[in-house]
Amino acid sequence: MERGLVVKWAYGPVPGARDVTPEVPVLHRDIHGYRRAFRMAGSGPPLLLVHGLGDSSATWSHILPRLARHRTVIAPDLLGHGDSEQPRADYAVAAYACGMRDLLGVLDIERVSVVGHSLGAGVAMQFAYQFPERCERLVIVGGGGIGPEVHPLLRLAAGPGAELALPLATSAPVRKALRAVAPLLRLTGGLGLGRHDFDYVLERYLALSTDTARQAFLRTLRAGVDLRGQAITMMDRSYLTAGLPTLIVWGEHDGVIPVEHAGIAHAAMPGSRLEVFGDAGHFPHHDAPDRFVSVLEDFLDSTSPQEYDPVRWRRLLRRGRADEALYAEAEPPHPSSGS
Repeated sequence: MERGLVVKWAYGPVPGARDVTPEVPVLHRDIHGYRRAFRMAGSGPPLLLVHGLGDSSATWSHILPRLARHRTVIAPDLLGHGDSEQPRADYAVAAYACGMRDLLGVLDIERVSVVGHSLGAGVAMQFAYQFPERCERLVIVGGGGIGPEVHPLLRLAAGPGAELALPLATSAPVRKALRAVAPLLRLTGGLGLGRHDFDYVLERYLALSTDTARQAFLRTLRAGVDLRGQAITMMDRSYLTAGLPTLIVWGEHDGVIPVEHAGIAHAAMPGSRLEVFGDAGHFPHHDAPDRFVSVLEDFLDSTSPQEYDPVRWRRLLRRGRADEALYAEAEPPHPSSGS
């Protein structure tokens, strides 16, 4: 797709599409026989937004139109999430990364800057690793795949017997009871999620009302988490981001994945930028949308897209570590506490 081309058909009527806002409708395409939902708006350099576990492209809906002022923004519903189909399928991050490649192929988009939140950050990192020739920049937001620590409820849900317990825990009477006691839970720490994350995480939990949604949730969760925590990591391949403009955004009060993971990722990813939002939790794009858009746009505007060099890539793989010459002008960290 040529840069600057207006994707006019993104706004046209699509059979089965459900408009969430007049500006950014939910569209559908069949890929490998499965219906994939996505939002698409704007024109200019492509920007891919990948949501987290149990979420959907709706998580970006309040900032997507602003980002689309100068870019072609694509926000998919991952398979098993949102309006995409929920088949018995492969829900590992590598499979999701392939799904992102295939969706972009259907849309005639060759290269993108990728923003991933939580699970979506793991997908974004995997996309950059599997398809470096297609990834121009990488943005990690409260990302999974950096360390084992994760909220205890997710570890519990990944354990044996959860497929039997989850239907009961998400039954109509339990959902009704949770809504009733939510104010009390919020006052007492929100099950360890804190004031920033409790309401949105509860909303996502209450949406697991069908068997297919629950099964997709469990398969996705268990692909990366077990009773001991996050079971997969991209840190062993983090040196491959040398030369890839990378931004790490985290909420200081993240109740799902601890903010300490931000510093680990920043130290492991050569030349990365780090922004810690002081008054935000696991969803900084919700808690501080104006700042999030400002930081993201500044990063996109002030960096040059990676130009994939297979010779350099092979050299990095053989060395097993980053070449300091590739990031001699590395960005200093940008931690801050403003909102």
